[in-house]
Amino acid sequence: MFKIMTRLLQKRKVTAKEIAEKYDVSIRSVYRYVEELIVCGVPIDISRGRYGGLSIADTFRLPAGYFTREEFSAAINALNAMASQINDENIISAREKLESKQKNEVRELSVCGNIIVDGGTWGGGAKFTEKMRVCEQAVNQSKSLLIDYISRGGEHSKRIIDPYVLIFKQSVWYVYAFCHTKQSFRTFKIGRIKSATFTGAEFVKKAFTRDDIDLNLNYSDRQLTEVTLEIDKSSLADAEEWLGIDNIEPLGDKLVANISLPDDDSLVNKILSYGGNVRVAEPSALRERVKSAAKRIYEAD
Repeated sequence: MFKIMTRLLQKRKVTAKEIAEKYDVSIRSVYRYVEELIVCGVPIDISRGRYGGLSIADTFRLPAGYFTREEFSAAINALNAMASQINDENIISAREKLESKQKNEVRELSVCGNIIVDGGTWGGGAKFTEKMRVCEQAVNQSKSLLIDYISRGGEHSKRIIDPYVLIFKQSVWYVYAFCHTKQSFRTFKIGRIKSATFTGAEFVKKAFTRDDIDLNLNYSDRQLTEVTLEIDKSSLADAEEWLGIDNIEPLGDKLVANISLPDDDSLVNKILSYGGNVRVAEPSALRERVKSAAKRIYEAD
């Protein structure tokens, strides 16, 4: 199983027949091992037909090892020299494993000149950065991606997309792309992309402007609510990062924000996360929902 995974990390796409011949096992065994890898969380896609095969997501990497970049190069060069003199399968296998982990792709993503961006969660930045790296490369080089996407409702779907541009809004990264499944442009939250794989196809970008992109990001006008929030000074810094400095103004002895926000359960949870330091003045319906949610928390065992 490890040899199959190593081969996939090297080639990114192979056929079951190729693996069966290389490791002297049956094709049925190859598929059984691959299914075990998938159960273990390795994002391998199985496609049938003339141009089918086994492919591993370009966002998948083994955990970083204990080598520096120079140590990696020195070890691989030494093994190459030995392999040219000694026909030993163990030496060749060791070289292949190191080459599959060679640090030739920088993890830190520089989106704009010298600006480094890490939009991942605490403790999970490396996985997010790999997804960002793949999406950025797809945008820059007009390459199509096969993505495994999980919607907010938990629905899994595999789609081929043509990424046009990356969007950063409200501390969240999105990719604006043409979706082959829906045959229209969609905005996908990068944090909800489970895996992404280059299809090998390239696309020609259609002309577009900033005005063509709906920056409401999948929220219709009906889902956006005009909200008035009262903010305690103790939570001003956090509220400014959430709502934006320009949207918060002093009103008498209060700090008030008048803003349009997506009206869903996440809004209630966000307000509650401030522990009473952000209060809903309007609309009354939202205020009642926040009160009901707080009451449920208070009454929970």
